[in-house]
Amino acid sequence: MQDSLFSDESLPRASAVRPVPPDPALASLAKKLPDTLRLGTSSWHYPGWAGLVWDKIYTETQLSQHGLPSYTEHPLFRTVGVDRGFYRPLPESVWAEYAAQTPADFRFVIKAPALVADAMVRAPDGQGKDVNPRFLSPGDAVEQFAAPALQGLGHKLGALVFQLSPLPTAWLEHMPRLISQLHRMLAALPDMSTQAPDAVVAVEVRDPQWLTPAFVAALRDTRATYCLGLHAKMPTIAEQLPILRALWPGPLVCRWNLNPRHGAYGYETARDLYAPFDKLVDEDTETRQTLAKVIAGTARAGYPAYVTLSNKAEGCSPKSVIKLAEAVLAQ
Repeated sequence: MQDSLFSDESLPRASAVRPVPPDPALASLAKKLPDTLRLGTSSWHYPGWAGLVWDKIYTETQLSQHGLPSYTEHPLFRTVGVDRGFYRPLPESVWAEYAAQTPADFRFVIKAPALVADAMVRAPDGQGKDVNPRFLSPGDAVEQFAAPALQGLGHKLGALVFQLSPLPTAWLEHMPRLISQLHRMLAALPDMSTQAPDAVVAVEVRDPQWLTPAFVAALRDTRATYCLGLHAKMPTIAEQLPILRALWPGPLVCRWNLNPRHGAYGYETARDLYAPFDKLVDEDTETRQTLAKVIAGTARAGYPAYVTLSNKAEGCSPKSVIKLAEAVLAQ
């Protein structure tokens, strides 16, 4: 049953969203972090963050439409993950609207549409219906994702993330062909160095079969990097680090998505257990400490580090960000 704190009667009626009053301790913590490190959460529309990010409880609709400026007022949030474009490509105007709501130093980590990142066309329940003929399409990757995002966000573009959905089992026997296809798509992306000097292209996968020397070579040849995807469908962070070492030196992109205790398909389980996402429930200290070491090494070498955390990682991503920031400083 939903706590009475989140009942309809307690919700504000005004559309404006205000941030929680400034916390001097968080501001002090933020000032000690490396300039190249950008921490943030996956989206910003959670009413349960009242008292953590928002001054009081707002509806999800209010937060989706009006919460971004207040989100950026949090001292530790210098980036945010935007996943909504996965379900339908977003036009330049939407990216421009996001950019207009954020300060100059803010950067976005955005997820490529399923149009190019999923091998299957899926039913509403997530089951694959048909093969997607536009999977890893160079033209669509540029026209439906990279170009609109670059034009709309400009210098606020932080990371373009191609999160490749799980492949059909039979396809796993044809990884060399798929990696060649991925290489062609990445090679077709526009040069972002002038408009978005901090921008990084990263590839996140949901099948460990991608993680081969040929995959590393495709990323290196196209100046892309590996997105460290902390998800129960993938090996642990320690087991994924050899890919980053093979690409070193370079930037870090990490999306801490899901606590491994829930298994590969545990999003709904985590959501139901952790809602309303106002406290840490399952702290994953081993992952946190390892990730903090990777962040510290990347930042000390002067490379950008983009790290976004989901509520499904430990229960409350704003609190996870604080814990991770403290762990980085302890390195």
